[in-house]
Amino acid sequence: MRTPVTAQESASPVYDRVIEGLRGLYDRRISGPPVLDSAALFPGNERFLANFPALQAEALAVAATLGSVPRFHELMPQQASISNQDQRDWRMLIIKAYGTTVKANARRCPAIARQVAADPDVLSAAVSFLAPGKRVPEHRGPFRGVLRYYLGISVPLDRNGLPGAVLTIDGVEHRVATGEALLWDDTFAHAVRNDTDELRIALLLDIRRRGMPLGLEILSRLLIAAAGIGVRLRRIS
Repeated sequence: MRTPVTAQESASPVYDRVIEGLRGLYDRRISGPPVLDSAALFPGNERFLANFPALQAEALAVAATLGSVPRFHELMPQQASISNQDQRDWRMLIIKAYGTTVKANARRCPAIARQVAADPDVLSAAVSFLAPGKRVPEHRGPFRGVLRYYLGISVPLDRNGLPGAVLTIDGVEHRVATGEALLWDDTFAHAVRNDTDELRIALLLDIRRRGMPLGLEILSRLLIAAAGIGVRLRRIS
C-alpha cells in the first residue's frame, strides 16, 4: 500500500521484483521529469495555497501536542529502515489514506480535511513532522500512477537563511519554503533531511495521475483500490 509517504513496503525479494516490474511497465508508457507542473497536473494546488493560513494553524496546533502523533514506523513497521534508522522522530498524522478518512485526525484538522475531501484526485493526505537533524534516506515510490505533493507548512531556515529542509529528488536538491509547494514523481529516488534545530512540518498529498494511457489508467485504479483495502484492514490511525 502506498501511504502518504511512499517507500518500499518490504525488503523481501518477491516484493522488490513485483515493484520493479510495475515501474518498468509504467516507464515504457510514461515519460517526464522528476518535478512536475502543478497547474497542469494538480489544479487543486491553488486552492490549497489560498487556504494556507488555516492549514498552517491546524498543523501548528497539532505540533503543540506532538507526542500524540505516531512515528511513521509505528504505523507501518516495515518502514523502520527509513523512519527509525537514526533514532530521530518522523511523525505522521494521517488524515486520509486511499479513500479512508481517519475520522479522529480529520476532527483535529478540519480545514485540511475539508480541502482534501473537496478534491477527488487527492487519494491520501498526512501532516508530516520531521525532527531536528532527521534524515530520511533515499527511497522510491512503487508506480507512476500517483504523484506526490509537498506543501511547506512550517519550514525553519538554516544558518544561511535558506529553507533548512532539503528534499533531494533524482540527485537535485529542492528547498521548499513555508507556504510553497512542489509536485513530483516519487518513483524517482528521493530523500529528505532537516538541517536545522527546529521541527519541519509539511502537508503531503498523494495525487491521482491523469492523462495516462487507458491500460495504465485501469491498472492504476485497481492498484489504488487494493491499497484502500489494505488501509482498511490495517486500521491505520
